[in-house]
Amino acid sequence: MASEAGQMSPSGSAQGAGGLHESLSISTEKLSTSTVNRILMEFLIYFGRAVFFFYPVYLTGYMGLSISWVLLCMLMVTWWKKNRQWKDSRIGTAIEFVDNETHVINTELKSALQMASWVQFPNVEKVQWLNKVLEQAWPFFGMYMEKLLRNHIQPIIRQTNGALKMFTFTKIHFGHKPLQITGMKAYTHEVDQRQVILDMDISYESDVDIDAEVKPPITAGVKGVKLYGMLRVILEPLIGQAPLVGGITFFFIRRPKLQINWTGTTNLLDSPAFSSLSEETIINIIASLMVLPNRMCIPLIDQVKVDQMRFPLPRGVVRVHLIEARDLMAKDTYMMGLVKGKSDPYTTLRVGNRQVKSKTIKENLHPKWNEVYEFVIHEAPGQELEMELYDEDTDKDDFLGRYNLDFGEVKREKEIDQWFPLEGADSGEVHLKLQWLSLKTDSTLLKESTDGFACAMLAVYLDNASNLPKDYKEITDLQKHGKQSKGARLTKKNAGPNSFVEFTVNNDVQKSKVIYASKDPVWEEGFTFFVHNIKTQQLTVQVKEYEKKTQLGVFILPLSRLLNTSDMNIDQRFQLEQSGANSHIKLKATLRILHLEEPPPKIVISSPPQVKQQKPKTKQGGNTSASTPSLATTPSPAVASNSIPAASSQIRVPDSNSGLDENYLAHRRSSFLASEAARSSPSTSNMRRFDSQSLLSENSIASSRFDLSDGAAYPEAIRKYQGSFGHIHLTVRYASLRKKLIVLVNSCKDLFLCSENGTDSYVRLYLLPNQSWIHRKRTHAKKRTINPVFNDKFEFDVSLEEAKTRKLDVAVKNNKMFHKRERNDIGMVILDLSQMDLIRGVTDWYELTLPGLRKSN
Repeated sequence: MASEAGQMSPSGSAQGAGGLHESLSISTEKLSTSTVNRILMEFLIYFGRAVFFFYPVYLTGYMGLSISWVLLCMLMVTWWKKNRQWKDSRIGTAIEFVDNETHVINTELKSALQMASWVQFPNVEKVQWLNKVLEQAWPFFGMYMEKLLRNHIQPIIRQTNGALKMFTFTKIHFGHKPLQITGMKAYTHEVDQRQVILDMDISYESDVDIDAEVKPPITAGVKGVKLYGMLRVILEPLIGQAPLVGGITFFFIRRPKLQINWTGTTNLLDSPAFSSLSEETIINIIASLMVLPNRMCIPLIDQVKVDQMRFPLPRGVVRVHLIEARDLMAKDTYMMGLVKGKSDPYTTLRVGNRQVKSKTIKENLHPKWNEVYEFVIHEAPGQELEMELYDEDTDKDDFLGRYNLDFGEVKREKEIDQWFPLEGADSGEVHLKLQWLSLKTDSTLLKESTDGFACAMLAVYLDNASNLPKDYKEITDLQKHGKQSKGARLTKKNAGPNSFVEFTVNNDVQKSKVIYASKDPVWEEGFTFFVHNIKTQQLTVQVKEYEKKTQLGVFILPLSRLLNTSDMNIDQRFQLEQSGANSHIKLKATLRILHLEEPPPKIVISSPPQVKQQKPKTKQGGNTSASTPSLATTPSPAVASNSIPAASSQIRVPDSNSGLDENYLAHRRSSFLASEAARSSPSTSNMRRFDSQSLLSENSIASSRFDLSDGAAYPEAIRKYQGSFGHIHLTVRYASLRKKLIVLVNSCKDLFLCSENGTDSYVRLYLLPNQSWIHRKRTHAKKRTINPVFNDKFEFDVSLEEAKTRKLDVAVKNNKMFHKRERNDIGMVILDLSQMDLIRGVTDWYELTLPGLRKSN
């Protein structure tokens, strides 16, 4: 906006303001006179405040009064400010509650009644019967967990570290508050017929009481745990014999939220400095077990393969292009807040248990990263891209906004390239391009990229190993003598090593969990790698001892070997090199070619011809037609409804003396009421009704979609314009408790410039088919700007069922007519509410079009 203002101001003023602008380091653009006046006014205000506060101190010292008077005045001013802030907070909370009634009530229900999921989402059911089952079975669950902790977890903890050899659970009680399932959603149409998928929103606010003795007199304990998350349960395969289900798999799609109340010596972890660290460590442990791609599996029949349950092949790969951002919040300030600076933004992207961080762009509110990341997707829909932006600082990074995107949309659309508004921030958008890559077994699709992108994906399932040597010394003895040493043979029991496996593909190194004191360890873990050159790359498998990191065996698998196998898959036991004679490792390696899916073709829809007024002598108009491609970057039902259906026949240009032509009026009506049934031309009486309605008042001519102004020509400036007419930012949701459809007109951007001073615009709304001036809604006008911010809220009294059958007609209009006989439309959009999730609400940018305007490429 500063650059636009600078272009509209005189050159002398712009040059005079440029020196001041550069001295304050606000921007490199020239400043307008109004901007200079605003900066000077802000400086005078700050200077006046400084004089107001410091002059009484000087006066008190000059008059020889006690400093107590100054302290008393400061105390009174502080009390007044706190009281004012408290009142403002109460008023702001009340206003926020009125504006976001549904969201506030859902949040309160989530914390108080534990029913938020089924209250908010109609396709999520409340399962009180299941909660009653859990409540009845909870004491027996506590007995099972006590045996598990004492008999299995306690020995493992003692083996992890020599200082924990005396670790003992002294008290284990899982309390009287059972796990609660606040909502359950069952998938029926999106999944295979031989499986059942359930998403459960769990809430666990327990009175658990667990005490442990680490080493006398050091004690540790937990008294109270809060755990929230969504657990996915998969029942597969469905079989035709008892128990009807072959196995149960469950996992967290996203990392759950955890809060722990520590006791004993670990009470120190409750302090702010350690609480986040300790809880994050435990969350990482849970993620290594139960957050995708990790799963917990319970086979119910012997015929089920555990490796297929625990680590099935992923659904696909998503390539995320982090391109740029704009209009980010400025978090850095200078000169005690007198001058607003910029931000040093960076982005974090998380998918499941994997997180990446972009580079930091210094002092830029419109950063450009142009970075590409690739993520393996195991569940779509379900898994989400969790994106967060921060301002990098020396002490603590400031939050700039977030956005979550379900990969089910990427899988459906194949490619999404658009701007995403940041949530939790006053402003800001991020430009992402996401591409879906499917997994293929056809080697002819192999195309190695020159841009550093992966051409294939390698999935490795690590099962177990057998007859591992205890350490490197045992390996050397076996190599020298061909048998164990005498000391080893005389040992009553030869304990196995603490071993883990390290996989390497080029620079990508991944490690398995550690199995303690076992010569035949069982891992049952899965790993994925991106492959860039199948012919030259290889998979290196090293079995290592945990404490000394010495190598117990190695195996190398060239990836080109997988190309020649059936289904690009190898599942067998391999001999370990540089290990014992009978040391083997069992794993399964699967190679898949990454194939970039092409997005579905965009539908090219013809728009109605532009109506040209001709002389009365003309009896037949030209058969002009125009076709415009779909304007939405990403095809979506809501945006696709903006397009105008193709005309089925040529439309006769209306005679200037007879008003609107019947066929043209029928086409206009069918374009926006969109009926699949056959359309017939309106009768003469209907035409006269619209004519008489538009003649009722001059205001209706300027605002009605179906009035005589539609027959008028666009202004010459618009007819010659070949660019975009701008975008409008809307929020549409339904308030179930109030039974109202709520439409928030947030803002517009890049509107058509109607004059040298900008554009005076307002937004008009109709809930079709109501088009009379009584049902019209309009915002206030914004003057001299092509990026107006309205923040106006409108409500329509309709039921949810009726709202889903309606369409929302939105038009941005010029408040100052070019000419009284010309149209004042800047852009239009029609939203099909039947294609929207009104309960959750939709917030998006929509491109403005002008139906009937002929545009040349």
